[in-house]
Amino acid sequence: MRIGGDLLGGGGLQVEERHRFSRLDLNFAFVIVALNLIGLINLYSATHGLFSKDKMDLFWMELVWLCVGWGLYLGITLLDYKIFVRLAYIAYGLNLAALVAVQIIGKSSLGATRWLDLGFFRYQPSETMKLVLVLVFAKIFSARQADKPMGIIGLMWPGILFLLPFVLTVKQPDLGTALLLAAITVSMFLFVGVNRGILIFAVIVAAVAAPIVWNFGLKEYQKNRVLTFLSPGRDPRGTGYNSIQSKIAVGSGKVLGKGFRKGTQSQLEFLPERHTDFIFSVLSEEHGFIGSVTTLGLFLILYLMSVKVAMQARDRVGALIVIGVLSYMFWHMFVNMGMVIGLMPIVGAPLPLLSYGGSSLLSTMTGLGLISSVAYRRYLF
Repeated sequence: MRIGGDLLGGGGLQVEERHRFSRLDLNFAFVIVALNLIGLINLYSATHGLFSKDKMDLFWMELVWLCVGWGLYLGITLLDYKIFVRLAYIAYGLNLAALVAVQIIGKSSLGATRWLDLGFFRYQPSETMKLVLVLVFAKIFSARQADKPMGIIGLMWPGILFLLPFVLTVKQPDLGTALLLAAITVSMFLFVGVNRGILIFAVIVAAVAAPIVWNFGLKEYQKNRVLTFLSPGRDPRGTGYNSIQSKIAVGSGKVLGKGFRKGTQSQLEFLPERHTDFIFSVLSEEHGFIGSVTTLGLFLILYLMSVKVAMQARDRVGALIVIGVLSYMFWHMFVNMGMVIGLMPIVGAPLPLLSYGGSSLLSTMTGLGLISSVAYRRYLF
C-alpha cells in the first residue's frame, strides 16, 4: 500500500507538472520567437557590414541577452503576477535610486548620461522604470472604484510618482525616453478613466506651456531635431543627415528589398546607429515592403493577443498590467517606426525585440513575461 501510495503520489506530481506547462500560451510565445528571429537576422546584417568588424561582437552579446530574457519570461510566467504588484513600491524606490545614481556616477555616451556601468552590463534605469511605473499604477488603480472617473485628488499620488522619474530622465538628458514614460502614464490614466474637465484643462495647459517649453526648456540640439523633422533639407549634412539617410534606406528597399546583407545604406555605413535606433531602416532596405509589413503584422498579432488576455484576466490588476505593458510596447514601436520614415522627430527610442540593447531587451521580455503570467492564470479559479 505504501509503495502504491508513493507511485500514485509521484504520478500525481508528474500530472500536475504536465498540467502546469500545458497552461502556457504557446501561440503568444511563438509570435515572440518569430520577432526574435527577425531581430537576430536583421541585427546580424546590421553588425556584419563591410566596415563593421568592431561591431561583430554585438550580435553574440544580443544572443546572450536573449537567452537571459527568455529565462526571465518563463520564470515570470510561472510566478503569480500579484507578487510583482506587491513589490511594486520597493522596485520603484530602487529604480528611482538608480536614476539618481546616474546623475552622480553615470556612464556618458554621445553627450548623454543614461547608464550605470556594472562591469559586465551597462544598465539603463530609465528603461526598467517604464515597467515599474506600470506595476505601481496597476497597484494603485486596481484598488479604486472601477466605474468612477478619477478627479484631481485621485491623480495627485500617481502624478507625483510619474513626475519624479520623468524629471530625472529629462536631466540626463533623454527627452525621448521621458516622453515615452509620459505616453505610458497617460495611456493608463485614460484606460482607468479621467474626468472630462481635467482632460480639457490638461490640453489648455499643454497649449499654453508649449511656447514656454520651446523657448526656455529645450536645448538647442533638441530644437534642431524638431526643426529638422519639419524640414529635413535645411541641414542635410548635419541635423538632417540621419533622417534623410533613413528615408533613403526605407525607400530603396521597394517591394522585395535588396536582399540579406545587400543593403547599401547599411552595409556602407551611410545609415547611422543602424543596430539600435535605425534597425527598422535596415529591415526595410534589405527585405522591402514585404518584410516590413510581415514584421508589423507580427506586432499587430502580439497586440491583439495581449488585448484578449486583458479581457480574460481574472482580476482588474491583471488587466491593468497587460494594458500597461501593451502601451509600453506600442509607443516604442510607434515612435521608432515613425522616426525612421520621417513621421516623427529623431529620438532615442529602441524598437522592441529588434533593436540591440540589453536593458531594452530584458525590459521587453520581462513585460511580455508579465502578460504571459496573466494569461497563464486566466482560467484558474
